Amino acid sequence: MTAIYAYIPFVGETASDIAAEYLTAAKKIDASAPVTAVLTGSEEALNKVAEEMTNLYTEVIKIDHADLAYPNAEVVRKALVNTIPADAVFLAPHDTFGMDLAPGLSVKMDSGYAADLVDFDGLDDSTLTAVRQELGGAVSTHVTIDISQGAVLTVRPGSFAPVEEGGAGGTVVDKSSDAGDLSVKRKFIEVVVAEVGDVDITKSDVLISIGRGIEDEDNIEVAQELAEAMNAVVSCSRPIVDAKWLEKSRQVGTSGQTVKPKVYMAMGISGSFQHLGGIKGNPFIVAVNKNPKAPIFQVADVGIVEDILDFMPELTDAIKDL
Repeated sequence: MTAIYAYIPFVGETASDIAAEYLTAAKKIDASAPVTAVLTGSEEALNKVAEEMTNLYTEVIKIDHADLAYPNAEVVRKALVNTIPADAVFLAPHDTFGMDLAPGLSVKMDSGYAADLVDFDGLDDSTLTAVRQELGGAVSTHVTIDISQGAVLTVRPGSFAPVEEGGAGGTVVDKSSDAGDLSVKRKFIEVVVAEVGDVDITKSDVLISIGRGIEDEDNIEVAQELAEAMNAVVSCSRPIVDAKWLEKSRQVGTSGQTVKPKVYMAMGISGSFQHLGGIKGNPFIVAVNKNPKAPIFQVADVGIVEDILDFMPELTDAIKDL
């Protein structure tokens, strides 16, 4: 039977949303396989998150060490090699930390490796078929991984439906003493907090998010008028920030802000995985784009093929009429 281990990132005392998504991914790998959560950290924050994870996982491994207080992939990698079975399937998030951690971990464990996976087509003997997206999501590719000697897999956040907490009644297993020597060359120096802009998009229930389809800086006013009518906030994708049309604090994505709105309106946004990686919490997504093949339509609850510069004024007027 396949043994699946899932690495749970957390900030402060809050676990990443991917903690609940792993369980859906694991069922698509092997529905009968036990899934164990793995957390690394230090003291109270680690203990609290580990206890919370027992609502989702029947077994939660914690590795407590002062050098693990901050997510240094080199330190975490050494701890995992000494505590995780070499033939396990190990899941990590496909984010900046996961991309740092996973390749080296697969080398140390002498196991298979595949990155940025968005789906699984099941297991045939020891061959796992997984799905990746290429060319900004325009093409899906199927890859096979031999997991007979284990595998390290990075999963794209937001690709799998989160499992609701169901009172798993799990137990926490302390494997701190198994971590071994965690001395490394790379050392943590400091946390640099990003500057906060005039608007905190992470607190808004409704976001009007604009991308390349806005075409010109002057057209941002059209989006702002719609946002005011909907009591929403304007956010954006990376190209808008790169063009210096809006400040960095309004960018949604893996290199920007992580948001959890109730409604997310993607206006002229293609829907790259870097952008979608910043959208959490299963919001109601409305996508408007001239390109009917835009990847954003694959995740949208409502998709509209239209020029946003025609659509937004019409929607604004309709809302005002109400």
